[in-house]
Amino acid sequence: MTAALANSLCVGMMHLPSTGERRMATSERATEDLDRRLCVLMIDVQGGDRHAYAEVLRACEPVIRRAGRRAGVTDDRLNDVVQETLLTLHHARQTFDPSRSFLAWISVIAQRRAIDVMRRHGRNDRREVHAPLAYESHADAGSNSDRGWEQSGRVKILGAAIASLPDGQREAVERLALREQSLTEAAAETGKTTGALKVNLHRALKALRLRLGGESEHV
Repeated sequence: MTAALANSLCVGMMHLPSTGERRMATSERATEDLDRRLCVLMIDVQGGDRHAYAEVLRACEPVIRRAGRRAGVTDDRLNDVVQETLLTLHHARQTFDPSRSFLAWISVIAQRRAIDVMRRHGRNDRREVHAPLAYESHADAGSNSDRGWEQSGRVKILGAAIASLPDGQREAVERLALREQSLTEAAAETGKTTGALKVNLHRALKALRLRLGGESEHV
């Protein structure tokens, strides 16, 4: 091997990308591909395509969680960040410019909602509980057999009250409160927006409070 050839080989090897560099390049390409795909999907979303919307919501969740963690949100608050970011996405979806980066856009929204969540829970760290459902599912450690019958009666009343709700409200209660699905999961499976699900849940809980308040006088 001549000195010139050896030198040429050494120079060539010096410019070979390392394993870490190749992985980074692959990850960057995957991110760019995802960004382009989401930009295209958002055009369909703005045109009213529910299937495209469900796909965007699914793809957004891990991006939002990463943004929330980078902002310092604890794991037990990440769901709040996801839900509020998706709600903002729903309201602002028509303002998105498909020629811009979708991932950058949603990440900025997620960071702002993360700050909102941390500020809010910094002021009040108590978790809000939907009163009717929490009351009926709460176990009384000191209950006797009479209380057991009373509790059973309330559960039946609650079941009847839920069954009497309009379809959209009943679906929201069953998925979000009873089955404990996230807004993202429920939206993806039902084709409804997270905003519509939250409105239906709010109306359902208001109706249940009124119904259970009246029924409790007879139990």
